Amino acid sequence: MSTLGFTVCFAVWVMFGVIGNPIADELGLSETQFGLLTAMPILTGSLARLPIGMLSDRFGGRIVYFLLMLSTVLPIYLLQFATSYWQLLALGLLVGLTGASFSVGIAYVARAFPRERQGFAMGIFGAGNAGAAVTKFVAPGIVVAFGWQYVSTIYAIAMLIMAFAFWAFTSPDPQESAEDRPGLREQLALLKDPRVLKYCQYYSVVFGGYVALSLYLTRYFMAEYGVGLQLAALIASIFVLPSGVIRALGGWLSDRFGAHSVTWWCMWVSAICLFLMSYPHTEYTVHTTNGPVSFSFGLNIVLFTFLLFLVGVAWGFGKASVFKYVSDDFDRNIGVVSGIVGLAGGLGGFLLPIKFGMLLDLTGVPSTIFMLLFGVTVVSLIWMWWTERRPAVSPTAPGEPHRWQSFNSAGGGPAAASGGSGPAQRG
Repeated sequence: MSTLGFTVCFAVWVMFGVIGNPIADELGLSETQFGLLTAMPILTGSLARLPIGMLSDRFGGRIVYFLLMLSTVLPIYLLQFATSYWQLLALGLLVGLTGASFSVGIAYVARAFPRERQGFAMGIFGAGNAGAAVTKFVAPGIVVAFGWQYVSTIYAIAMLIMAFAFWAFTSPDPQESAEDRPGLREQLALLKDPRVLKYCQYYSVVFGGYVALSLYLTRYFMAEYGVGLQLAALIASIFVLPSGVIRALGGWLSDRFGAHSVTWWCMWVSAICLFLMSYPHTEYTVHTTNGPVSFSFGLNIVLFTFLLFLVGVAWGFGKASVFKYVSDDFDRNIGVVSGIVGLAGGLGGFLLPIKFGMLLDLTGVPSTIFMLLFGVTVVSLIWMWWTERRPAVSPTAPGEPHRWQSFNSAGGGPAAASGGSGPAQRG
């Protein structure tokens, strides 16, 4: 039920990625204005993840989850009556609360399972990201047949039904004593934990990038390859759907091989693919003794979509492995840490579409959005190598080679590190 609820919430959260296209045509929006419109729900959904996660740790996930879904029904329904850009932005902020469902759902689910199965359980819950694919499949048909306004009506009804179904078919949170519940000071102290900051960077790539591309891919395919709205959304789902569904497998792999190994290879695969995808369509002319010779380079839609699929799969694994880090290191405060990390990922999903639009307005080159994603992925790789894989500062003995830093099975940090609320570090 948590996964189904998250699927509906996520479908609503990214709905502007589809209905924003006809809205942009009606209002004559620039690329930057379109990026801002699609990003407004992502902003509030991201900022609300931290307080919602704290409330979940204090009062339980079930009641917070139910009230959160219920509170978004009216703003979703009112979207159809918006007639100006500012009204859409304001309602988008309220609709965006659906994105905060992740921090409450992940904590509610994780507490129901033992540590050795939490990665898989959270991966199944996280597969609700496939709600973005639901929107890619469902919303374009509604837009073409009835107009974009009907999407808000149908989504509001779906959210109302889902909220009461969740309350009816779920059980209360496990009972905890007062001393097991973290205090506010302990929760806020986690904002300065360097491990939390590092996990925020990882998640801003694998989740922030996923959300941003989910919002922007339909428009990208329309601009770059000249396809229509329905076909563009269908092709975009090749990235969106696997990246959501495969998250459960990523959780299982993280349980089996550790969060660090899965995240490390996820970043490498996505960096290589994004580098290839960032190269713009280019034509060359070489002046030879026999006259000019021209040739061109660029990815056709088939090869581009294949690379996009690989990125989606890699990020699907990464979204699960990052939260395996969290559950291993912060089991007592999993709600608030999930909120912090989820906030960072959501802010990535908020800022990236705006930057996509600005880059496109500035350069006119659509592939610059993948140049930006390649850059932030490389930052994560460097940070991971520096803190988790580089040789130790001092050798074991004079003349001996440097030792590699040792880590626990989840890749949570050096064996000598202290602090946190997870299990003892082991080399």
